[in-house]
Amino acid sequence: MADPAGRTRSGWDWLEGVPPAEAVPAGDPAPSFARCFAGPDGTRVLATLRAMTVDRTLGPDASDAALRDLEGQRRLVALILALTARGQGA
Repeated sequence: MADPAGRTRSGWDWLEGVPPAEAVPAGDPAPSFARCFAGPDGTRVLATLRAMTVDRTLGPDASDAALRDLEGQRRLVALILALTARGQGA
């Protein structure tokens, strides 16, 4: 793989010049979520998470534990979607 300067990089070399996580100021995580889920792979992951949780329904015979578990999953996915949208400026 070549970097913007045209140098060939392999393995962990592509991380050269990327600031460590602790160098990034603490604060709003929304921009990080937006970067993480940008692009076609991120879009696919978010669509899969949404289909597995938000768009999923349980039948009338679902136990209380199953309902609570799914609701917790939905809450987490909703938070990820909200942070991603806010980080994109939407």
